[in-house]
Amino acid sequence: MPCLGGVAPSAGHFDDAATTTRAPSRSAFRIERERDVIRLTGDLRLAHAAPLWRQLCAATRDVSGAIAFDLSQADAIDGSTISLLMDLRAELVARGVHAEITAAPEAFRPLLRIYTAHPPPPRDGRSARRHPIEHLRDLARGARAEITNALDFLGNMGVALAAIVRDPRLGYWKSVPSHAEHAGADALPIVLLINALVGFAMAFQSAKQLQLYGANLYVADLVGISMTRELAPLMTAIVICGRSGAGYAAEIGTMKINEEIDALQTLGLRPYNWLVVPRGVAMLFVLPVLTVMADFVGVFGGMIVAVTDLDITPVGYLIETQLSVRPWDVATGLIKSVVFSVAIVGIACQQGFATSGGAESVGRRTTSTVVTSLFVLVFLDSVLTVIFRIFHV
Repeated sequence: MPCLGGVAPSAGHFDDAATTTRAPSRSAFRIERERDVIRLTGDLRLAHAAPLWRQLCAATRDVSGAIAFDLSQADAIDGSTISLLMDLRAELVARGVHAEITAAPEAFRPLLRIYTAHPPPPRDGRSARRHPIEHLRDLARGARAEITNALDFLGNMGVALAAIVRDPRLGYWKSVPSHAEHAGADALPIVLLINALVGFAMAFQSAKQLQLYGANLYVADLVGISMTRELAPLMTAIVICGRSGAGYAAEIGTMKINEEIDALQTLGLRPYNWLVVPRGVAMLFVLPVLTVMADFVGVFGGMIVAVTDLDITPVGYLIETQLSVRPWDVATGLIKSVVFSVAIVGIACQQGFATSGGAESVGRRTTSTVVTSLFVLVFLDSVLTVIFRIFHV
């Protein structure tokens, strides 16, 4: 039985092949406790695992504060004994007791390092209770690290762009068409479908209210201005953010953890010139084109409602759209799409270069790319809308 409510250790879990010895072992072990120190002597191997566990449980039943395990007088130790001590330490930590191994012969220390490399997890699977100040400290450190990564990325991008302006041959322009095809042509069906449905839904939701005032024809004004100024660039950017932005972060992040970026630097190539600039150029071209096409399909989606539900002819709807939508309305959407493309590529590539560790970090950075990009897109859209309104354009 576990001594403190945990899971009893199983003798089959231990590997006796990992035995480390210092001298011929005696036939027994001994446990002595002196205040906050428990001294283990003798043969501490798998053959004595069961009685050793029982005596350790008895010796630590009333422990509080801190306790240390002294192995300096042990004759033989194997993985089973260390596993028992780690299991007991986890139970003691769950009780609020600080437990550690303070002394061990030099011959046993490599084995100890294997088993004591990580702190014990809480017994109930929940995170250990921490003071709120510690949470604030961790948040501050995380924020500082993210700001540092962002500033480092901006600095490297500035250097890369300056170098390309001086010598355009430093850019990896051959990859621009493939990036444009992936972000543009491959994304075209979903972009057109979503924007057509948005135009349809907007017209359908406003149809009843317009009918009340006999203003059926003005559905063309509503859909046309809303799509060109606001919804087409924003919805297109959101689709590209979740599709291409996340892909950029995952690709660069995978290259980072596989040390492919280090390999580029070893070959004398500049990673930002090869990985970021081509994607940015492709996105600067693709997103405005997709936005213009989204304008057309959004107007078409509204026309379906106007023809089927509001008794408006297709010609009448298109003429009213032409009269209400000015060239500047389309231009404001294109300006937004350019700003959105810079934001999407910048955030995605920055998160990719900030990846460290393994596959978990790639997934975390990809998720962060989508969440951060969505927030920034909506924020930039609001700022640009206010700017255009202030200047009455």
